[in-house]
Amino acid sequence: MPATPSVPRSTRTRSWWGWGYTDAHPDDAACAALGALIPGTLARPLPIPRIADLPIAPPAVTPPRSLAHLVTADPRARASHAMGKAYRDVIRALRARPGRIPDLVAHPTGDREVADLLDWAGTHDVAVIPFGGGSSVVGGVEYRGDAHRAVLSLDLTSMDRVLEIDTASRSAHIQAGALGPVLEEQLRPHGLTLRHFPQSFEFSTLGGWLATRAGGHYATGRTHIDDFVQSLRVITPAGAGTSWRLPASGAGPSPDRLFLGSEGALGVITEAWMRLQERPRHKASASVAFTDFHHALDAVRALAQSDLAPANCRLLDPGEALLSGASRDGSSVLVLGFESATGPVGDRLASALDLARAHGGRAETPPADRDSSAGMADRDASAGMVDRDASAGTVDRAPSAGPADRDPSAGSAVSAWRSAFLRMPYLRDGLARMGAVVETFETAATWDKIPALIDAVRTEVGAAALKITGHPATINCRLTHVYPDGAAPYFTVAVAGRPGAEVEVWDDIKAVAGEVLHRHRATITHHHAVGRDHRTGYDLQRPEPFALALRAAKDALDPHRILNPGVLLD
Repeated sequence: MPATPSVPRSTRTRSWWGWGYTDAHPDDAACAALGALIPGTLARPLPIPRIADLPIAPPAVTPPRSLAHLVTADPRARASHAMGKAYRDVIRALRARPGRIPDLVAHPTGDREVADLLDWAGTHDVAVIPFGGGSSVVGGVEYRGDAHRAVLSLDLTSMDRVLEIDTASRSAHIQAGALGPVLEEQLRPHGLTLRHFPQSFEFSTLGGWLATRAGGHYATGRTHIDDFVQSLRVITPAGAGTSWRLPASGAGPSPDRLFLGSEGALGVITEAWMRLQERPRHKASASVAFTDFHHALDAVRALAQSDLAPANCRLLDPGEALLSGASRDGSSVLVLGFESATGPVGDRLASALDLARAHGGRAETPPADRDSSAGMADRDASAGMVDRDASAGTVDRAPSAGPADRDPSAGSAVSAWRSAFLRMPYLRDGLARMGAVVETFETAATWDKIPALIDAVRTEVGAAALKITGHPATINCRLTHVYPDGAAPYFTVAVAGRPGAEVEVWDDIKAVAGEVLHRHRATITHHHAVGRDHRTGYDLQRPEPFALALRAAKDALDPHRILNPGVLLD
């Protein structure tokens, strides 16, 4: 099937310093009200600095005439491409300390232009930072240091077309710069969907998902973007390559696996063939309350090891449930959801609720199965079944891109959590303006380690935050993805920072968290990626023979060491 026409992008203004859209951020009064919830924060919110006040030096290089039409030195474009959207990025922007601002921002429109930009950069000592949608929360899209003459931010969002759809194989050939909403809008007329919805869906690209091995909509089964990949095309300084489209292969190490998760350090992913599915027509969701969090963990493990395969299986601890409004009585809450394109899912939900009750849960009465083809337009937005991976989400207004086939049968706890989930990145930025340290980290471990790991994080990270700041910290936990052999806990830390030293406070707290994860043999990241912030933990986690092979691949593919220096490797 031929290419699908591109779709218009949102006309709303993206925030250059924080998450999402400028019109969705809390105002000064709302920030002050948020700050009042955390003892020790500032009396009034930090002002949002003007781009004119940032230390933006003239570009250190000038592109050749043949590439000049692809490149801009506009101050706003450069400031917007200087960092990702982690807490430490937001607070650095608010303190007008954004770090090394790229000299130039490039917007290529095809493979040849990407290759030409890499050729020029390699011969002129210009570091190239693939930007995706800029939603990295681990320092993955910024340049640190001064080893290169100049820095070029490579933005592929002009390469955003669905080039071809193979309906027989139910797959699509897609350019890597397609933002989530742009991608889904092109698939919708064909009744198909990628159905990969990280919390960053609206502000992240297919290439960014692939380069960071993003986690998305599904809490069980196909949790990562890896599971949807059929073939990749990658441009490297050493040349371009495209893997074969195959349903599966046993022919040696997978070439796609070399570039999935490579974070732009080995090459630039420009296109991919992705496995699609029919849009779901049947949905049902409900919540289960538990008075004992460890009993809730047992229930989730039983669900993960059953054949029920819920699309959504998020467990919120009491603090997370209270924060989202899903519970106000100290209960933990399990949010469950099922969906299908082919048949009703009510029986599966009912079986899941029975299983949860057997572990002490207080479950809602199974709601009626909802057929989204009857009476409601399928907006394909799974707002209640997404989680944050490399970027940003939509809030306050109805999610224009963030998908959510709203499930009208969902109970109040499910609806409350969905709403809070979408608002949370903006509230974090509002608290950052009040000098609070509010950030997340996530991990994964086998079931035998999960209870002790969660208890250790709460105890040790909480003690460290109190020692570092002099204030008690709030530490909440939820499970975002679950597997038969383990789970992915996701932690939120909130505490008053030290004025002017908020970044240092978070770095010290994060270091303690990394030590706890390493001691419990939990991964440094389940889906946020490595970037620069997780390098220490990644170096400890990977086997040395693999590190040798990765260094050799870097030398072969990027001999001038220009691609995202400092990510994955020194």
